[in-house]
Amino acid sequence: MRLRRTALAVLTALALTGAGLAAAAPAHAAAATATFVKTSEWGSGFEGKYTITNGTAGTINGWQVAIDLPAGGNVSSAWDATMSRNGQRFTFTNVGWNGSLAAGASVSFGFIASPGSAVPSNCTFNGASCAGGTNPGTPGTPGAPAVTGATNTGISLSWGASTGTVTGYRVYEGATQRAQVTGTSTTITGLTTCTTHTYTVKAYNAQGESGASSPVTGTTTGCTNPGPGGKMAGAPYLYMGWGNPPAPATVMSATGVKSFTMAFILASGGCTPAWDGNRPLTGGADAQAISQIKAAGGNVQISFGGWSGNKLGPNCSTPAAFAGAVQQVINAVGPAVVDFDIENTDEFENYTVQDRILNGLKIVKQNNPNVKVVVTFGTTRTGPNAHGIRLINQAKALAVPIDNYTIMPFDFGGSNMYTDTVNASEGLKNALKSANGWTDAVAYSRMGISGMNGLSDQQELTSPQTWTQIRDWAKSKGLTRLAYWAVNRDRPCPGGGVTSNCSGIAQTEWEFTRITAGF
Repeated sequence: MRLRRTALAVLTALALTGAGLAAAAPAHAAAATATFVKTSEWGSGFEGKYTITNGTAGTINGWQVAIDLPAGGNVSSAWDATMSRNGQRFTFTNVGWNGSLAAGASVSFGFIASPGSAVPSNCTFNGASCAGGTNPGTPGTPGAPAVTGATNTGISLSWGASTGTVTGYRVYEGATQRAQVTGTSTTITGLTTCTTHTYTVKAYNAQGESGASSPVTGTTTGCTNPGPGGKMAGAPYLYMGWGNPPAPATVMSATGVKSFTMAFILASGGCTPAWDGNRPLTGGADAQAISQIKAAGGNVQISFGGWSGNKLGPNCSTPAAFAGAVQQVINAVGPAVVDFDIENTDEFENYTVQDRILNGLKIVKQNNPNVKVVVTFGTTRTGPNAHGIRLINQAKALAVPIDNYTIMPFDFGGSNMYTDTVNASEGLKNALKSANGWTDAVAYSRMGISGMNGLSDQQELTSPQTWTQIRDWAKSKGLTRLAYWAVNRDRPCPGGGVTSNCSGIAQTEWEFTRITAGF
């Protein structure tokens, strides 16, 4: 396992291919159509795919496909679309990046449904037949809304225009109408300081209302520590498979630290999770260390991935399978946090895998609402690179409830680790604001830093004094996670060597952990 943990991207568009088992009719000329194919089928379920084709001469801004499944049928997950349900009617709405469809263009989305024998029926596209029938007259669904600003008492929204004849737009919070306007933006006023609100938008004309847009959530300003999740205890990484790992109870007693990020969960053949890909989830050294931590009044964060080894993301074939592997670990360990350390190119730069992970995290959070979800990835000296920006934007588009985005500001050849860490963190803040419409305070509250103590792989020096500066800056801005790689290296070995069991610098034993505990 390499020392370097540079976390690079997670999750990407799950566009599985395969021979169709059941397909709808081809697209008609001069009409918008949605065709269906089963890409795979098994006894209890199937994977389905719809391809939307704009056969008209104009651009479609926003789309919605609705289907019926027979009694007992269900859709458990979807990707490249948001899904809602009313009885046996399932509606799939575009996400932010795929709502605009130029003339002649196509786009696809997929889903997992049950049982395997089920076949969708009564398909409509923006209220018309999926085979290309006549639009009944109501407008198309508005494009995905975005939060464009917030004050202590108001949230500003904008959205994409609907197709068809549009008289205006209505903004809803749940079933309650909050605004009615003729344009594609508005500000909801009269709200309470530091409160969170979720809105959808519907277009209307004399024939009625369109379907609801995808939801958007905004928070008014004035929060002391706004946003979901809340602050996590400082939790340095502890790796039981490498670097002469210390007994965590000894470190806790010496430093006051109450949490560790345990590394790493990898794939042990296919989609089966194991510590380092080969140690059992229960009964081994990792489980014994976690028992020590909990017995001493602490908790653990469990990290999936890292730089080396066989990852679950590429090996689990669907979001549901990935979520199932994560659930095995949660059930075995009982963590406070699950951390998805996405740094290798097979996850960070592979957008199919990135989307698979993201959609899997939606399932994980739905099934474990009290477990915080963190994604950790690498950075440049000025913020996330293109793959990191894509991850942040895609998480927003897919409505993935990520509690914290943590960057690893090292291994980029920096000379001033405090300045570079602050600059990289400010770049992350700006990316989160741009994607989500958050204020500075909200963006900071969803951020974390994971450093490297002593000397990094590229001989960058983070001294205890510098790490204290970084910790204090993070506290002053309201960041909610602080970690470093790794407790195994939190021991002195002056002389400039980068090894698995010491920091390469003169320091006191467990000095970086003691600083981190002060977070």
